[in-house]
Amino acid sequence: MCLIESAGEVLSADEILKQVWPDVVVSPDSVYQAITALRRQLGDDSKNPAYIATVPRRGYRLIAAAEEINNTPIKPASYRPWLVFSSLLLVAVLAVAFIPRLAASRAINPRAIAVLPFQDLTDQMGEEPFADGMTEELISQLAKAPGVIISPPSAQQDVKDKHLSNAELAKALHVAFILEGSVRKSGNTLRVAARLTRASDGFIAWSESYDRSWNDKLMIQEDIAGEVSKALSRSVH
Repeated sequence: MCLIESAGEVLSADEILKQVWPDVVVSPDSVYQAITALRRQLGDDSKNPAYIATVPRRGYRLIAAAEEINNTPIKPASYRPWLVFSSLLLVAVLAVAFIPRLAASRAINPRAIAVLPFQDLTDQMGEEPFADGMTEELISQLAKAPGVIISPPSAQQDVKDKHLSNAELAKALHVAFILEGSVRKSGNTLRVAARLTRASDGFIAWSESYDRSWNDKLMIQEDIAGEVSKALSRSVH
């Protein structure tokens, strides 16, 4: 229906995502799968299309003619080729109607984690760059852990202003765990706290705090991120 309503126009993957999955966080793969399923049902060839054309680096375009069918009964003598296409496309739409639901409810990998931005809780609130660096270092370190899957930070942009609980956020991001933390400072001592929340019940599965002398910030980030990565590799099953 999205393609029909914009027949002849090029729709990008992002535009299709916004129209078809407005309230669900899914990847562009859902668009590719839906287009592939439609072509399969229509017997269309992506290299020599009769229905849906791929426009390189831009998106997809419905190239078949489409008309709205009114409620007036159609007699056999008034048969038109577009009616065949409309019927085929209706079958195709019905065939892929459950793809959004499958995408939203697909099985969540038990080792999938979303790393939330660490909070700056220092007295002067002047260590946000360090907290952001801590988050980035953790993502980098965890991405190297065998079997651990990291949710891309960009996916969090769609839900960051919805004030969701950790369990709701994990469900929206399709991850099994949420990793969050904070940065505090007292004198020359830095404390970084990290906490892992399980999505299934909202309970804390693991937590730890790390105290370091305030000298080399980059070394502190790398050191703590390495320890957290090792701890989570043992805790996430």
